[in-house]
Amino acid sequence: MSIFQDAILRFGRTIMSYAGDAMFLQAAVSAAANVIVADGDVAEEEVEAAIVGIRANPILEKSYDTLRVEQELYEAISRAKTRAGRIENLRAAAAIAERPIEQRQDVFLIAADVDQNSVRRVTDGSGWKPNGKNGETEQELCFLAIIMRVLDVFA
Repeated sequence: MSIFQDAILRFGRTIMSYAGDAMFLQAAVSAAANVIVADGDVAEEEVEAAIVGIRANPILEKSYDTLRVEQELYEAISRAKTRAGRIENLRAAAAIAERPIEQRQDVFLIAADVDQNSVRRVTDGSGWKPNGKNGETEQELCFLAIIMRVLDVFA
């Protein structure tokens, strides 16, 4: 049964990679946008890191070109500038909560890659204070923790 389920899962991923998985893309750009905007500044390095992270995902890379990814990301960033928009972005991320753990982890890691040094600090609980050397702010860490919780990434 496990081999059969694995085959079905792989087949589904292959189909989604060619058909486009809009929900997965929305989850990725929404989570990343909330982290990008968390400190009140939209830094070009953070936007680039999000695009690179999204394009590195095999499903999203095959399904969407860079222009589409950028468009979706900038729309999510625009939403994230308001409280209502941040909640809308969290809902988009939470929409994949029933998906396989790998997809949820991918979305979390895309958001975490916006701030390169946050993953370790959020997942091991070693720090909740701004760290001037690494550049992450308390708000970015807080959003990563919320995203981690919404996606139930490390269950």
